[in-house]
Amino acid sequence: MSSLECAVGIMAHNEAANIDRIVRRMLEQELRTVSIREIVVVASGCTDGTEDIVRQWVERDDRVRLLVQARREGKASGINLFLGQTTLPLVVLSSADLLPETTAVEALVAPFEDPEIGMTSCRPVPVNNPDTFQGFAAHLLWDLHHRINLASFKAGEMTAFRKIFERIPHNTAVDEASVEPVVRGQGYQVRYVPDAVVYNKGPDTTEDFLRQRRRIYAGHLAVRDTLGYAVSTMSGMRVLWILLRNLDWRPRQFLWTWCVVVLEVYGRFLGWRDYRAKRDHSVWEVAKTTKDLRAKDDA
Repeated sequence: MSSLECAVGIMAHNEAANIDRIVRRMLEQELRTVSIREIVVVASGCTDGTEDIVRQWVERDDRVRLLVQARREGKASGINLFLGQTTLPLVVLSSADLLPETTAVEALVAPFEDPEIGMTSCRPVPVNNPDTFQGFAAHLLWDLHHRINLASFKAGEMTAFRKIFERIPHNTAVDEASVEPVVRGQGYQVRYVPDAVVYNKGPDTTEDFLRQRRRIYAGHLAVRDTLGYAVSTMSGMRVLWILLRNLDWRPRQFLWTWCVVVLEVYGRFLGWRDYRAKRDHSVWEVAKTTKDLRAKDDA
């Protein structure tokens, strides 16, 4: 019998291309010890068909709820709205531009049978073609993320945690990194769950790549300075060491690896500059090339 009850919160802004897929996949989760009591979609300032698609699900399944923000207020605002609406002790947070495996929620939430666990995180796998440069970059970064997680926790994409607080900083651009120090600060342990696989889409253009990377690094700098907590990927030397230990020596991939390194360093520089200039990334410009997950419709 299911004993771990959770609420799933899906944050969406103009996600008509994928919202049907992710709601359907959440409803189709293969569960044994976990029960999804509600799936709450927060539609923030949507101007496409996102809300209408979710309303169709609301009519079909009473576990699905829709919360609407008339204007786009940022992901953190949507998360806080969700946290204020659910009373369940465990929550799963997901962006709407993901597609979880049918076993992902079970794998992500099952560790909470241990009362010492306060937060878990999934393994993101990009759907990009690794034979293109940008596809290679997406796979390289998420593979490094996986390897870093095996040694030192770094939350990303879809997370679960105990609802021991009501809100995160409203202006954060990195919600997972803002939750992590709060959970650890309450004495809980965190756990990476590589079996909880979710598919995402990395940027297809250098412009979108840099847009993402600068926003994330600026957000991590803010978390470090306001919450006194540095996520594991803030250490450039740690990332470089893991990269060097796992280099792909094939000529094209070797060259592409160092091109990605240069872009990442430049993205971090832009993020540092944004942070110094107090640029607000809480409502960020959408990287449009990350939204097409059709390659994993049948994942």
